[in-house]
Amino acid sequence: MTSQAPTPPPPAQPPTGATLAPYSFPHDKLKLRQTEPGKTPLVLVACGSFSPITFLHLRMFEMASDFVRFNTEFEVCAGYLSPVSDAYKKVGLAPGHHRVNMCSRAVEQSSWLMVDPFETVNANEDGEPEYVPTAQVLRHFDHEINTVLGGVEGTDRTRKRARVALLAGADLVMSMGEPGLWSPADLDMILGSYGAFIVERSGTDVDEALASLRQYENNIWVISQVIQNDISSTKVRLFLKKDLSVRYLIPDPVVEYIEENHLFHNEPNKGGSTSSESNPGPSSSSSNPQTKN
Repeated sequence: MTSQAPTPPPPAQPPTGATLAPYSFPHDKLKLRQTEPGKTPLVLVACGSFSPITFLHLRMFEMASDFVRFNTEFEVCAGYLSPVSDAYKKVGLAPGHHRVNMCSRAVEQSSWLMVDPFETVNANEDGEPEYVPTAQVLRHFDHEINTVLGGVEGTDRTRKRARVALLAGADLVMSMGEPGLWSPADLDMILGSYGAFIVERSGTDVDEALASLRQYENNIWVISQVIQNDISSTKVRLFLKKDLSVRYLIPDPVVEYIEENHLFHNEPNKGGSTSSESNPGPSSSSSNPQTKN
């Protein structure tokens, strides 16, 4: 909505708890030295099921990158996909390691997109998968990039704190405007401290959703989707269940991975949303988490 940078959040703390597998934060494609003077380094994070990842998910990052270049005082230094934990318990949710692998194959040729398996390996004290609220995910990225790695070096050689921001579809904002779905504390952390880049979708009234989030308007950037794309993971899974081709709906390496691992073909035929898969879930206080398709 504006090009003003969000208010810096408090220093992020390291995550607590165990992991299901050895974990290290991926940063091989993270630009640790800026090339544009006077701009604030920015890292975009999309949370979702990615079951499977589609071209729409990837396209959202490219649209956001273009928007940032022409409309803000940020410089994009990286984009991350953060697949949700298996604890999310959703129909059609492939095991976490498969979703991480599919996302990894999808971004293999990208120079700036990466996959962080943090959510999928997060576990409770009993070693069972544990759901990670979106606000906590953003704090995790903040900690890894700004505390562990020391931020990003500016063109003047000084170290800068990278801005971490959420990237999602417009239906996310719609859900945030619904009373009781998100805890005020998490909402304030996500939109008040970090900010969000929202890609418009046909059939959603972004202005109506933003009306109840006016206190965060300087931290929300709305990106117009000039070429409409309604591909969703739900639709892809339906095609696979019916043994129909999904080529050119999702990246070829993902198609090949699905075929190699026989994924989704035997999925129960139950209803599901066809909204964008990059929608972060609600707060930890919700007993009925928002659907991440």
